[in-house]
Amino acid sequence: MAALCYLPSCHRSLSMLLSNSKSQGVGLQTRRRSSSFSIKASTTAFAPLEHSESTSLGDIIRSDFPILRQKVNGRDLVYMDNAATSQKPNYVLKALKDYYESSNSNVHRGVHYLSQKATTAYENAREKIADFINASDRTEIVFTRNATEAINLVANSWGDINLGFGDEILLTVAEHHSAIVPWQIVAKKKGASLKYIGLTAGEIPDIEQLKKALSKKTKLVVTHHVSNTLGSVLPIEDIVIWSHEVGARVLLDACQSVPHMMVDVQKLNVDFLVASSHKMCGPTGIGFLYGKSNLLSSMPPFLGGGEMISDVFQDYSTYAEPPSRFEAGTPAIAEAIGLGAAIEYLSGIGMQRIHDYERELADYLYYSLTSIPNVRVYGPAPSETIHRAALCSFNVENIHPTDIATILNEEYGVAIRSGHHCAQPLHRYFGVNASARASLYFYNTKEEVDHFIEALRETINFFAI
Repeated sequence: MAALCYLPSCHRSLSMLLSNSKSQGVGLQTRRRSSSFSIKASTTAFAPLEHSESTSLGDIIRSDFPILRQKVNGRDLVYMDNAATSQKPNYVLKALKDYYESSNSNVHRGVHYLSQKATTAYENAREKIADFINASDRTEIVFTRNATEAINLVANSWGDINLGFGDEILLTVAEHHSAIVPWQIVAKKKGASLKYIGLTAGEIPDIEQLKKALSKKTKLVVTHHVSNTLGSVLPIEDIVIWSHEVGARVLLDACQSVPHMMVDVQKLNVDFLVASSHKMCGPTGIGFLYGKSNLLSSMPPFLGGGEMISDVFQDYSTYAEPPSRFEAGTPAIAEAIGLGAAIEYLSGIGMQRIHDYERELADYLYYSLTSIPNVRVYGPAPSETIHRAALCSFNVENIHPTDIATILNEEYGVAIRSGHHCAQPLHRYFGVNASARASLYFYNTKEEVDHFIEALRETINFFAI
């Protein structure tokens, strides 16, 4: 590898990749938005680095993640539970530390220096999210505690005034619990019903069945972009067109897509989108809701309290415009700033580059797993037209997935998930209670996949004795 050189003030591997993202046209966009705050462009400077063409993206940026350097039970940690949560780079950790050391104050409430500094950083993070998903305006981004809260917000605000007796909510059997349970609750209150779409023979949600199920009774389609269990990717633009033709709105669970690929809400034309910070290199405790401006403006508050009001009288209150209307109380300020830093970090690498690299990992993981006898991988096989996310849920004949995950952790330092992955209806569809899941991110490597596969083979042999 060529000698490495970088500016002392810069984050090494991110700076190395920034020039690549610029050449791809990938990064934070510059766009004027309506705001009373002074939203400043990032002042972080990066210097490009030379590197070998044969070096993988995972190898290049791995040193950015200090947690990956540790050993587990005497073995190098191989972290493959990224669909549950991702690790955090130094760039994000530094942003959190800097906030608490130099900017800690409440936002939107003070005229003093620290409050103004914190408010600008907090709103700057909102701007970064809007740019990242190409929202038409920063006011279409609402900070929430996580994606689950974002869905609950839509269910209890939009759903409360738009759903009635006999209305239908259309979902796939592969949805995450957080995209099911809130709608079960509101449907029960409003007299609406939930309808589920099954899978094709290729184990992808049946889009043709979805198209046929749409009717004037359908008020909302709730769907994932990428399945956290099947690894399948759905044609959201088509789903949106069909749904809008019958007057239905579309809520997109993008938790497994926004961290891994370019997502453009204007191109997709979804009405709502939710995502979580912790799956995209950001802190836990914060997520966001994207909603079209006209929809958010028509929705009543979800929570009451400070910040979301215009005026409060003894017997009634008037409410602020979105997004403030939906952000009651002191928000997760540091976490929002950390999410903004994560977006800068991902954009510096380039989302297209991340996606392309993960597609290589996805195929490598799938074919490596399916080469092992008695291993059942769920979801579609990759092909020229079918692309899988870099995750595989699987079972091994006659071995419980939790036993597999335990041995992999204790003997080989490999971290995978076992359980139902918050997708019990899907597991019941397959007639199983649980599965194991290996899920990758751009800091993983093919060498780690090889280690995982060899460890899995040895684990299977152990139980066969």
